[in-house]
Amino acid sequence: MSLRESPFENLRVPLGWSAGGALVIAIALAIFLLLSDRSEADEPGHASVRSGFEAGAAPVGGVFAAPVRWLGQISDYVDDYFFAVSENRRLREELASLRAERDAVVALRNLNSQYEALLGIRVEPNVPLVSARSVSEARGPFRRARLIDVGRDRGIEVGNPVINEHGLVGRVTGVSGSVSRVLLVTDVTSQIPILVDRTDARAIMRGDGSGNPRLEFVRGNDSVEVGDRILSSGDGGLLPRGLPIGVVARGIDGSWRVKLFSDRGAIDFVRVMRFDNFAQLADGSTLDSPPLAGLDTAPPPSPEVVARIDDAQGRRRAEAERRAEAERQAREREAADTRARQAAAQAAAAREAPAQTAQPPAADGATE
Repeated sequence: MSLRESPFENLRVPLGWSAGGALVIAIALAIFLLLSDRSEADEPGHASVRSGFEAGAAPVGGVFAAPVRWLGQISDYVDDYFFAVSENRRLREELASLRAERDAVVALRNLNSQYEALLGIRVEPNVPLVSARSVSEARGPFRRARLIDVGRDRGIEVGNPVINEHGLVGRVTGVSGSVSRVLLVTDVTSQIPILVDRTDARAIMRGDGSGNPRLEFVRGNDSVEVGDRILSSGDGGLLPRGLPIGVVARGIDGSWRVKLFSDRGAIDFVRVMRFDNFAQLADGSTLDSPPLAGLDTAPPPSPEVVARIDDAQGRRRAEAERRAEAERQAREREAADTRARQAAAQAAAAREAPAQTAQPPAADGATE
């Protein structure tokens, strides 16, 4: 049977009765609340009524207070969530700014390290150095060159070597007023005479456009090994001797190649060696002087030097005599041992001879 067919479908409660019932309930609750709020000192007779009211109102109050408590907890949770979101956003922004500052500090630290390394370069022989910055790079299938921000106004000339804090970078091949072009050692037209630090073997380092130049015309079979240090030889007068270049490695094609020291860091800052040729390293008059000019003017040796020379000669003579005596005694001992072995062999042969074939005593005596 549906609700429409229920016998209570036509039952209607008058609106006035409903309002009156609600009013009575509200008045009763108000009376109870007033009674519960009165002190026991003023009305001792109401103590039992108040106790009963509190016993019955406590569960009801807990039921009505629970939603309020839950709403408070939800409100606190929502407040904490939005606070966490805003705090997370603020921390992210602060972290981003700190990362930018950190990157700037790291970049400045690296730049300062490069400056310190460049300023600490000491070359032998002592050649004037000019600091420069790489401003652009020309790169192609075989071309390897850079432009630096110093030129003829700083005394730069064609042929000057260029180095960084790790080793040789290249040579100056073009100069203008304030800019110079540097041909890197990896360019196909670069050819540098080098030497192997371990064996002093000579070779030519030729660029081929790759990052590791090739070693050609290596003299000797065992003159080069993997890991050998490569330096400039100074042959031909183009570069000073002893500039660090790299270490030897085997290429995938089996050829000897060089891992460049200059590739250990970015080539941003370099130093140009104002080096022309070997004539600037020594006085020409000194080089042209006869090598044996001062031999005829050497002073005579002092008595102490003469005594040391005589003492050394005496020790050598004594050592020679001692060796000769030891050899003579060894020869005598060897001769004595030989005679003893011969006598023992003859005695053994005499004992083994048969008695019936023994020779007459006279013959034996003659033989002896």
